[in-house]
Amino acid sequence: MKTWSKIRYKLENEYLAESLKGHIRYFATSYNKCPDHYGRASILLDGKEIIEGSYWEQWSKAPLLPKDENHKLRTSSYYPFPIMDDVALQFGQFDQSCFYKAFYEFDNQSIEKSLSSENAIVRVFALLDRRIGKRRLRAMKDTIHNEGVIFRTFFNIRATAEGIL
Repeated sequence: MKTWSKIRYKLENEYLAESLKGHIRYFATSYNKCPDHYGRASILLDGKEIIEGSYWEQWSKAPLLPKDENHKLRTSSYYPFPIMDDVALQFGQFDQSCFYKAFYEFDNQSIEKSLSSENAIVRVFALLDRRIGKRRLRAMKDTIHNEGVIFRTFFNIRATAEGIL
């Protein structure tokens, strides 16, 4: 696994759309004095956190998350916490390790697979990617109402920066 500084460099300099450079920042940290180096992560727009999550948010807000028919949180083998969908992002149910895993998935697959990923963080990374052009953004505009709140928020940020909205 790459270091956070290398991941952040790639996200902000190699993948990020030109219209968003200097506006979008990615943040992740581990707290060395905490057990298991718990940490937090966020995506910022002009210094304001759009989404943020931490290990402690995962536990404190877990009772608020939707449950399955057996009253259990939806999880996957890849994530010990709830599946990284729009609801999980809204409730901050992710930490720095989720960012690292999402980046690994995003960095090792095509942009099309990233846009259709079950992991909402991967989808956000893809939406902010330079390989998504204005033509694709215009095509997505017709179906964006079917997406979750967080994805629509990042779509609006990207479309506004590109002059589409």
